[in-house]
Amino acid sequence: MRGIRLTVVALAACALALTASPASAQAGITDEVTMTLGKDGTLHVVEKITGASGRLERTFITRTRYSDTADRVYEIANVKGGTLAGDVLTVTGKTVEYDVKGAVTTTDGVEELRWFAVNGWNQPVAKATVQVNGPGQVQNLLCFAGELTSAVGCTSASMDHSASQADFEQEDIAQGEALTVVVGYPKGSAKSGPIFEKRFSLAAAFTLDTVTGGALAALLVLMLGGVGLLYWTRGRDARAAGGDSGGGAPVQNGHFTPPDGVRPGQIGTLVDEQADVVDVTATIVDLAVRGYLRIDEQPRQTYDAPDWMLVQAQNAPVDALLPYERALYDAIFEGGDAVLLSQLSGTFATHLGKVRDALYADVVRQGWFARRPDTERTKWTTIGVVLIGVGLAATVALAWFTTYGLLGLSVVIAGGALAVGGQYMPAKTAKGSTALAHTLGFRQYLFSGDLGDVPEQHRVELFSRYLPYAVIFDGVEHWSRVVASVTGNGRQADNLYWYHGPAEWDLSKFAGSMRTFTTTTSGAISATRQFRSL
Repeated sequence: MRGIRLTVVALAACALALTASPASAQAGITDEVTMTLGKDGTLHVVEKITGASGRLERTFITRTRYSDTADRVYEIANVKGGTLAGDVLTVTGKTVEYDVKGAVTTTDGVEELRWFAVNGWNQPVAKATVQVNGPGQVQNLLCFAGELTSAVGCTSASMDHSASQADFEQEDIAQGEALTVVVGYPKGSAKSGPIFEKRFSLAAAFTLDTVTGGALAALLVLMLGGVGLLYWTRGRDARAAGGDSGGGAPVQNGHFTPPDGVRPGQIGTLVDEQADVVDVTATIVDLAVRGYLRIDEQPRQTYDAPDWMLVQAQNAPVDALLPYERALYDAIFEGGDAVLLSQLSGTFATHLGKVRDALYADVVRQGWFARRPDTERTKWTTIGVVLIGVGLAATVALAWFTTYGLLGLSVVIAGGALAVGGQYMPAKTAKGSTALAHTLGFRQYLFSGDLGDVPEQHRVELFSRYLPYAVIFDGVEHWSRVVASVTGNGRQADNLYWYHGPAEWDLSKFAGSMRTFTTTTSGAISATRQFRSL
């Protein structure tokens, strides 16, 4: 009896194993695929899916690498029995239909259909069968199973006796694996071809070869040559009239007469073609020296910031001032006949634009420039910036759609050259060049140390008249010491007629006071200090 029981148990176990094995082998979905290739090259696919558990999704392969510069693209359309979001198909029924374009390639005289008949399911595929019908007789057929790049053949691949239908079969396709089928038809059977899209890469977009290198060189020569020609014809100063390279001594019979009657602010704008803050500072000193205002240094404790009172001179002939000088004079004394320099800080900047505007207008009115230097700079710099923008847009477009991105860079380079070169486009007229030559001659005379025999009674006025020009020529320290050396009746003077110091102050301290005054003034009238280089 005991032996009979053991036999029964063994038979039951064998039966259970036999029934369990097929179930294990069949775990997953069954996918029956029917594909029909039309004469227009469109592949119509019908899939019947059974055995799914839960949400069923498939991620199509719609893009594969074709070459270093292009991808092959497959377009999915006309989906039925599911919803397609991007490359992900969510199955809503037991049968799914869709069309594929771009699956046919002409190679070696054959129209070759290649499609990933089964791939991307979120559940394993226990068994897949694929039937392919086409517009002509099958010339060849292949199938691959496993990873996408696998070269392993599928379980079976065959065609019917009339070579009009190809059949493929594969079992146990895991998630991430694919069944790829390839069927060849006679050339001309399907009138379509593969779909390619360029793959963007910086290396390809900016290819440097004989064509792009030559074109880039030619464009650079052309565009940079154009910028150079533009400067040669529009940006160069005219020659000084008569080749004049300097003026005579500015002191005649002990009286000061600047070359060509040029005032400090005008000289500053003439020299570097910009109405700088330094030009305005020098003009304030010049107005004081000429008797339109007085500068009173304020007493201070050791750690106090220095300050000065600008005092309006009574009965000064303000109508004789040039427009830019009058604009500056009115801006200083807008709030009364005396103002602390510290009170101008932060508020005078709103008036500075008007003063500089008047200075630019003045140098044109003097005939030194045909056009305002600031307008000329702005115009060409703006054109350069616009050209940079056009070049960048052209570079992006050429890089994205072609391999000629380098050509767009040549436009960017030319635009950059014009934007920078625009700062040098203002050109002096012959009269302006002559005035500049006289100015540089005056500067050389001013710092030569040979001031001639200046009568003692004229020294204070003469040396003071030089000082605003020294501000322009960055020689404040030197000329402040020259002014401070004036002894008058043999002792150090306490004040100048245009500059007063606090108690216990004399001209021995003037050099330090003047250096601090010019620096502080430039900072007070503008938030940005601008220095001159000559």
